[in-house]
Amino acid sequence: MLATRGTRLPGGEEWLHEVKWDGMRVLAEVSSGQVRLWSRNENDVTVSFPELTRLDAPDALLDGEVVAFADGRPSFGALAERMHQRNPRRAQALVASRPVTLLVFDLLRLEGRDLMDEPLERRRQALEGLGLGSDRCQVPPAYDDGEMLWEATRQQRLEGVVSKRLSSRYVPGLRSPHWLKFPHRERASWVVGGWRPETGSADRLGALLVGEPTPDGLVFRGRVGSGVTGRAAARLRELVEPLAAPVSPFIDQLPRVDVLGTRWVRPELVVDVESLGYSHHDRLRQPSFQGVRTDLAPEDLLERQEPRDQEAGDE
Repeated sequence: MLATRGTRLPGGEEWLHEVKWDGMRVLAEVSSGQVRLWSRNENDVTVSFPELTRLDAPDALLDGEVVAFADGRPSFGALAERMHQRNPRRAQALVASRPVTLLVFDLLRLEGRDLMDEPLERRRQALEGLGLGSDRCQVPPAYDDGEMLWEATRQQRLEGVVSKRLSSRYVPGLRSPHWLKFPHRERASWVVGGWRPETGSADRLGALLVGEPTPDGLVFRGRVGSGVTGRAAARLRELVEPLAAPVSPFIDQLPRVDVLGTRWVRPELVVDVESLGYSHHDRLRQPSFQGVRTDLAPEDLLERQEPRDQEAGDE
């Protein structure tokens, strides 16, 4: 069951609110203390997380997220090294340097009894009754004050809030209006260094390649396709066309997947982009185009650069 993007935090006694963790969603199947982990696309990912393969709990099916912490905060960059590891020996070696925790927020089956048709309130009570509470597996608290949690997660630079209706049943695969997500997205200005045509078209603009101005030059930060549609795409095409350049303006070597089909431009156009922070490769996570900044020049961004956490960040 997946959350729908919300527009306004709900209030009232019929809702609970949880921290939105920056991790990897999994189903954990517990049988005789042994655990198997399944990803959202139904792949067995147990080998990636050997420290989670045993759990002192009754037979159950748990829904949660695998999270890696760095300096007390969830770090998607730290997790990325773990989540794609399929070599058992390498995965075991990473346990010490990149430990993970299973944060459980739902209980779908308990000792052979299917709980998915039970309301969330009862599932939550049963989950809290399991007594999960170790370095490797925890049940994070839920809150009745969404506004308080929203502000607290913003101040602590956490990913956001998920609000859930207490009466909601669990429907596998459904993106439910009874689960609402409210991510804290970072908004910043970037310089356009290239553009990609829309798939199936040679002329319509489909994505921007953006970078960060530094004293050494323009550093690539990612490709932005979300939000680049309709009138916005047409307007951007008008703006980038006069800036056409024969070579890349980025000082770093771009991945082949980003170079193929790209039209380079002089780094003069500034745009605003929202994102969920940065991946472990210092690329914007889930970037979304917000608009053109005609009031800013690239040198303005260089002058107001601030320190950032390179691993701040989604799914």
